Amino acid sequence: MTAGSKLLNALSAAALSSTILTASTVGIQLGVMSAAHAAVVNRIEVRGTSRVDADTVRNLSQIRTGQNVTPAEMDQVVTRLFATGLFSDVRVSQSGGTMIVQVDENQIVNEVVFQGNSKVKNEQLESVVQTAPRAAYNASTAQADVDAIRSVYSRVGRSDAQVSVRTLPADGNRVNVVFEIVEGDRTRIAQINFVGNNAFGDRRLKEVISLRETGLFGFLQKSDIYDEDRLRADEETLRRFYYNRGFADFRIVSSVAELDAAKNEYFVTITVEEGERYTFGNVNIDSTVPGIDAAALQNDLETKPGNVYSAEKVEDTLVNLTNAVAAQGYAFAQVTPRGDRDFTNNTIGVEYVIDQGPRAYVERIEIRGNTKTRDYVIRREFDVSEGDAFNQVLVQRARQRLEALRFFQTVNVSTAPGSEPDRVVVVVQVVEQSTGEFSVGGGYTTGGENPGPVAEVGITERNFLGRGQFVRVSAGFGEDTRNYNLSFTEPYFLGRRLAAGFDIYRTENTSSDYDIERTGGTLRIAAPLTQHLTAQIAYNYKEERFGDDTGVGQFDAAGNIFYTTCADGDNAAAIAAASGTPATFIGQYAPRYTNSAIINQAICDSPYTTSSMSYALTYNTLDSSSDPRDGFFIQAGQEVAGLGGDAEFLRTTGKASWFSLLNEEYDVIGQLSGGAGNVTALGDDLRVFDNFFKGQDIVRGFRYQGIGPRQFAVDGAGNVIPGSNGVAIGGENYANASAEVTFPLPLVSRDLGFRGAAFADAGSLWGSEFANQPGVVGDDFNIRASAGVGLIWASPFGPIRVNYAYPIAKEDYDRTQEFSFGFSSRF
Repeated sequence: MTAGSKLLNALSAAALSSTILTASTVGIQLGVMSAAHAAVVNRIEVRGTSRVDADTVRNLSQIRTGQNVTPAEMDQVVTRLFATGLFSDVRVSQSGGTMIVQVDENQIVNEVVFQGNSKVKNEQLESVVQTAPRAAYNASTAQADVDAIRSVYSRVGRSDAQVSVRTLPADGNRVNVVFEIVEGDRTRIAQINFVGNNAFGDRRLKEVISLRETGLFGFLQKSDIYDEDRLRADEETLRRFYYNRGFADFRIVSSVAELDAAKNEYFVTITVEEGERYTFGNVNIDSTVPGIDAAALQNDLETKPGNVYSAEKVEDTLVNLTNAVAAQGYAFAQVTPRGDRDFTNNTIGVEYVIDQGPRAYVERIEIRGNTKTRDYVIRREFDVSEGDAFNQVLVQRARQRLEALRFFQTVNVSTAPGSEPDRVVVVVQVVEQSTGEFSVGGGYTTGGENPGPVAEVGITERNFLGRGQFVRVSAGFGEDTRNYNLSFTEPYFLGRRLAAGFDIYRTENTSSDYDIERTGGTLRIAAPLTQHLTAQIAYNYKEERFGDDTGVGQFDAAGNIFYTTCADGDNAAAIAAASGTPATFIGQYAPRYTNSAIINQAICDSPYTTSSMSYALTYNTLDSSSDPRDGFFIQAGQEVAGLGGDAEFLRTTGKASWFSLLNEEYDVIGQLSGGAGNVTALGDDLRVFDNFFKGQDIVRGFRYQGIGPRQFAVDGAGNVIPGSNGVAIGGENYANASAEVTFPLPLVSRDLGFRGAAFADAGSLWGSEFANQPGVVGDDFNIRASAGVGLIWASPFGPIRVNYAYPIAKEDYDRTQEFSFGFSSRF
């Protein structure tokens, strides 16, 4: 063949050749159209479809008949069709005026299966993968799901988890997708180190952050799992910790987590630069708004000259001043703090400038990310609503309130422009977290007649049905006690910041000299009067049964009945004689009885009912409700009984606790506490069981009902029978005081949750209208005192405390108990 013939044939072949474009799961391969110009498409032919309609493919191609199609546009057809995820392969070619679209449809997912997972439930994995039954299978999506599953395992501390995906064919061009998981071991935090800290030791800073080192009880911990988001949050926590303690120049230089792959452990190093410690200098208020008297706002200042600088106190002052000027009718007034730093004297002066801010209004509050919590639960934490004047300080205070709810992992509040220049959109972005708790607690009590183990099981939901309501159900069991409780609280009753709720309870106690059964309930409502002051009013009703009302007897030294209630003496003696055992107690609880005629008579009069109204005022500035280190807790109230029922009395009680961090570096906490009470009869007499019964709850080292007036058995002449045990009859007054210091145990890792304590208690219980009855002693104001040490364990089952208290001052008739073991309570 001549060269000219070869050239002619080549040109003819080029003119007749078609353009072929393909796409596969590996990538997109595009052929080259040899025609230099666009070709007219008269018909679109679709091949290879079975589930997808051909017209659907034509519409997705976005090519219309009669259209001139360029090579670039054919490339776009392949890209569009492949992007739908419906096809595993797409090929586009043109033959004359016909564009041929050849597709291979993706298989339909029949079932998604997870294999090898035991630490993470299927439901949790299903929520993060995109591959789903009845959807088209896409290999790229499945691979992305593999990464998502690895992320889930990383968040639960299993960074070395291995995940793979494979498919198994099923009938009808369907496929089962199997994610195979090898969970591996937990990746824990072996060590947390701080570099550059001088004012506070590593132990103290480790208390501040949420990340924890793996300790002895690591199998019960979740905080020893490394998470980058938590590390970032801990950085902010450290900043606030230092800023609130005078270190205004504090900064975090770096925070690094290094993984030891061989040991599967993280080593976290946080490098800080503390800077100097500052105190407040001059504090002033300057107003440029006519009508605002700056001098009248001085009481709203939380920052005082000479006090240690605290960013939190500055924030609190901003809120106080903003609310104060808004209450005076200046809705657009804006409060801005200006600092004047004196590097020579290490002071920071603060001037709060009140200016007329821009006239901006809240167009709407937009809530995002709340999958459980209802919108109104979030909106009600804002002191501003749609249409109100926009105030940045009040918006940020709402953010703090939302964080304090503990409903969300994160809360971000931002603003966006509204539809008009003077309109602002407040955007609230939240991430939900678990709000339900199942708790199992255990311990051992040494109080009462039958010491032994105690246990409590409880279910708590802080955000019931996403409505922000609190519900708790619990049951406790011990050697001689039973208790059942149900509590419900609606924090915004009638749409206002009123906490209304009820409590229902039943207790059974055989730990004293007589059996006690109580069944009752409370209806309560509380309202915040100020930021720290709360008022509560409640209606209370209870029914009490004491001992056994079928027969109660007393016996003298010879074993003869000499005093009987609930049955006349002759009948009791006859019953005893008929049984052949004169010393046998008469009644179903034999041989339980008391040596107190007062108590016996009261037992025979039971059951008692008490219907009362009560109120209380609570002043609380504690920095933490669970582990306070600073602040006051003061509560005082009264209960008036006589609204029906058997009881008629006025009971007044009060208690106060003060906490202070005595040594910041070593985390030594001091506490001073005190309390007092009085009960007064409103009717003819005060029932004995309306008295206060006190013991180790106010003075450690004494038994339950171990102090105060007691009645002993007497003979016919009114003399106390030698060897008889006195029975507590309670007192109308009590007072107590306590001093305590708690501290970390030296040479013991703080991750074990142990703290030591040293304390001293003093108190008294006195006053009884039965003081002149035979055998009654201890009616005078006699001080009891004790000193001791304690061991507190923040166990995974709840705070547990062991005390050893030695009575320093006591009466001969008191009942002591130097060793006690039970659940801990700080105030």
